Amino acid sequence: MRKQFGMPEGEKLVNYYSCSYWKGRVPRQGWLYLTVNHLCFYSFLLGKEVSLVVQWVDITRLEKNATLLFPESIRVDTRDQELFFSMFLNIGETFKLMEQLANLAMRQLLDSEGFLEDKALPRPIRPHRNISALKRDLDARAKNECYRATFRLPRDERLDGHTSCTLWTPFNKLHIPGQMFISNNYICFASKEEDACHLIIPLREVTIVEKADSSSVLPSPLSISTKSKMTFLFANLKDRDFLVQRISDFLQKTPSKQPGSIGSRKASVVDPSTESSPAPQEVSEQPASPASPLSSRQSFCVQEVPTASQGLLKLFQKNSPMEDLGAKGAKEKMKEESWHIHFFEYGRGVCMYRTAKTRALVLKGIPESLRGELWLLFSGAWNEMVTHPGYYAELVEKSTGKYSLATEEIERDLHRSMPEHPAFQNELGIAALRRVLTAYAFRNPTIGYCQAMNIVTSVLLLYGSEEEAFWLLVALCERMLPDYYNTRVVGALVDQGIFEELTRDFLPQLSEKMQDLGVISSISLSWFLTLFLSVMPFESAVVIVDCFFYEGIKVILQVALAVLDANMEQLLGCSDEGEAMTMLGRYLDNVVNKQSVSPPIPHLHALLTSGDDPPAEMDIFELLKVSYEKFSSLRAEDIEQMRFKQRLKVIQSLEDTAKRSVVRAIPVDIGFSIEELEDLYMVFKAKHLASQYWGCSRTMAGRRDPSLPYLEQYRIDASQFRELFASLTPWACGSHTPVLAGRMFRLLDKNKDSLINFKEFVTGMSGMYHGDLTEKLKVLYKLHLPPALSPEEAESALEAAHYFTEDSSSEEALPQEEQEGSGSEERGEGKGTSSPDYRHYLRMWAKEKEAQKETIKDLPKMNQEQFIELCKTLYNMFSEDPMEQDLYHAIATVASLLLRIGEVGKKFSARTGRKPRDCATEEDEPPAPEPHQDAARELQPPAAGDPQAKAGGDTHLGKAPQETQVVVEGGSGEGQGSPSQLLSDDETKDDMSMSSYSVVSTGSLQCEDLADDTVLVGGEACSPTARIGGTVDTDWCISFEQILASILTESVLVNFFEKRMDVGLKIKDQKKVERQFSTASDHEQPGVSG
Repeated sequence: MRKQFGMPEGEKLVNYYSCSYWKGRVPRQGWLYLTVNHLCFYSFLLGKEVSLVVQWVDITRLEKNATLLFPESIRVDTRDQELFFSMFLNIGETFKLMEQLANLAMRQLLDSEGFLEDKALPRPIRPHRNISALKRDLDARAKNECYRATFRLPRDERLDGHTSCTLWTPFNKLHIPGQMFISNNYICFASKEEDACHLIIPLREVTIVEKADSSSVLPSPLSISTKSKMTFLFANLKDRDFLVQRISDFLQKTPSKQPGSIGSRKASVVDPSTESSPAPQEVSEQPASPASPLSSRQSFCVQEVPTASQGLLKLFQKNSPMEDLGAKGAKEKMKEESWHIHFFEYGRGVCMYRTAKTRALVLKGIPESLRGELWLLFSGAWNEMVTHPGYYAELVEKSTGKYSLATEEIERDLHRSMPEHPAFQNELGIAALRRVLTAYAFRNPTIGYCQAMNIVTSVLLLYGSEEEAFWLLVALCERMLPDYYNTRVVGALVDQGIFEELTRDFLPQLSEKMQDLGVISSISLSWFLTLFLSVMPFESAVVIVDCFFYEGIKVILQVALAVLDANMEQLLGCSDEGEAMTMLGRYLDNVVNKQSVSPPIPHLHALLTSGDDPPAEMDIFELLKVSYEKFSSLRAEDIEQMRFKQRLKVIQSLEDTAKRSVVRAIPVDIGFSIEELEDLYMVFKAKHLASQYWGCSRTMAGRRDPSLPYLEQYRIDASQFRELFASLTPWACGSHTPVLAGRMFRLLDKNKDSLINFKEFVTGMSGMYHGDLTEKLKVLYKLHLPPALSPEEAESALEAAHYFTEDSSSEEALPQEEQEGSGSEERGEGKGTSSPDYRHYLRMWAKEKEAQKETIKDLPKMNQEQFIELCKTLYNMFSEDPMEQDLYHAIATVASLLLRIGEVGKKFSARTGRKPRDCATEEDEPPAPEPHQDAARELQPPAAGDPQAKAGGDTHLGKAPQETQVVVEGGSGEGQGSPSQLLSDDETKDDMSMSSYSVVSTGSLQCEDLADDTVLVGGEACSPTARIGGTVDTDWCISFEQILASILTESVLVNFFEKRMDVGLKIKDQKKVERQFSTASDHEQPGVSG
């Protein structure tokens, strides 16, 4: 498979299926390969080959449908194509696996950290994984997610297995068939009939697991007893002995985390006496009275930090007896009595039997005295709280006094959280809210703080202690409303898409009107993010929150549909969005809870929108009843399915928005069209994402922070840039390409963090593709100066940098102002940071804005070592050009001319410019020869034979480009008459990186003042005396204007650099090879000799 589609070793196949791919109206029978990161199809039929590769991250739509044309097919859409696959042997299994893989890819786009955690199971780098193991892991992941969602368990819970069985339910004296699920910390049961019975037994509660005697009536029974004196009887277990052993193993591993609990708490599989083992702290977990869970758990917090140890409602509500409240009080008393009867029959606490009767009681409204306790149980927050004692107190302690963007936003919103409620009109309530929100932002910096969290948390604090409110917030943000409160509110947008879809299904006549008005996007965010708390009177909205904690998002969607249904006629008559929003707002303001025993809290929204003719009041319980009657066909599984489909749309839409924002941030003078920029962005992003699943070691570029500005979210490191450079650059240099790519990366990486963003990347590409000859040569010139030229490539580059920073005043041709501008940009930035004056920063900022207008006079001069590197690059660059011979001849002429110019310049400098030099003593200190020898070896390998000595004279041009010619002055110290040396073709034809330098005799320059300075331009590999005595001439330098003027004399060089290149063709080629994940040089030709 890897060979067929050009995949690297890191890519693992999950499974493959036989199917047909519809190309036009013709089905092509072949094989569909599903890998961790790609969907691939291959068919070879009747001599026609079809090969298809699609990345999961590019998929915008994935659905199973059946039409007349495509019976039972799977549709896969990307941004630029629609693909149909059909004739599967098992379409259900195939589609489910495709969904999982696409979902993983979306998680990767949404949150790289979560993605990296999530991918622990199918990580493709393990060498001994086979297909079935990878597929099994993905199936296990799907079952885990379903198991945790069904029973509201913590995110780290892993399902060990499940088996069919029956459960004896004492409340109706029946054996209910269903499935038993066992994980490392819980035993759960779900009946086949949806509402018949759900049960959660934490292993920390179990005291006895006992195999009872089998009978014909009750085959293979298993009895499980808990600390709260409840016993659960399971029967019809297929492999009871194995099951008991697994439960026993898990019980042995169950930690005693609770303070005060003792080691002998471990449950016994055989000995019933363990039931009486004392565990005083544990018993309080199952609340015998409503107050016990709310107060006992706070003892460890009170010592350290002042916390609200009970619900704020109890502190700020006038405690008037129920009798004084008349009918409302009696109703509340009846509700409490109903729940206590329910607890007696069905159990109380975590191990309660949850049945249709439980839901009916929730729909009638939870009494205020039990609200906090039941919210904790139904949401699953109780389990996390009792298994993490002291965690909240530690977080509060750690986060106190810490400043961040989240804490700033929290402070700003504290006084906007239910300001009409007395609990938040004083410092106690405000301080409690601050601590909970700050602790959560500290726990989960990915979410941090999002608007609407303050409103929800303030309601949680009314009914529970700070710690309980914190764990309820954790359950909300991380499990019940996934991705709702991140920076891009993706979860809310996903559910908004579901709401639109449900409106089309249930209210088709209203759907089109709502789309025209654009109302759904406005209402759904405020309704869903705050669970109606911001748009309804508090007493009414809290009833919806009751149902939400029991049923999940289904209730919110049902109520939203019921609200639209109740206002259908008025909505159809609305002419614009404002009118529709006002009308819906006034309706929701008048949804009342006539059973509430709390004093009415004025609803600010209602005060603002109440007109002369307020609409009729609507009872919240009536609204809930209607929502269940009309829209109860919604099922949790269907909502999850719809969430997946909408998530694809939403995340790809957000990615498109990010792409447009990034492209808009690119300056107009960059030269690329909008389409080219978008294509380059997609290639750049793909390279970043590839590092996450193939580049295991690339942690720096692999991590993406969605909270950063769009431009900074995707960044690549040097090795990724090298790969992109090799496939996109118009300056292919054979084996020298990676070296050039490394220099370009260092030039673009202005902030030295070893990563570049898209804007920097495009700037580099534009320098090579756009602009005239001067601009392109300027880029090439900069690539051979510090900081682009690194010490690793040639140690003497350090001397060059030293020369340019300390000896720049010796350039007599440049006035003082030019000297300041001629330094590297990094030097300028260094100066700026040393001054605290803000005006200096403004000047620096203005200079940075003008940096694009730098003139050729601003460029520093190039020394001999750097000039050698430049010539080497040019020779490599011309190696595959059709005009190769002419270009070699031209560059030989130009190099020869420039070497003469450098010598003349040195002579002129020696005669006229010695006195004003600051660093004249540098002449007396010849640089160390070792760096020079490295450069010499780089230019010419030691294998080359003795070059034939020629008498000094004028320039000798090589007969062919392979004839490599170098300028050497011997170590004798004689300036005149030094022999130039010419290397033959045979001696250098195997040298991959050798450049074809022209011979220049320094004798022809008549430079009397050279004295003891020696100049080495090429490499002399065979002469030990030359190697020992050879040094780099620090006085030799050449300017950009001289290089430009010399190149302009050769029309073939001008044509080469003026030639227009189409980046679109390169991008297409790159898209074909971007999954091959090889080094940049692998994409090039093997190299050229000479």
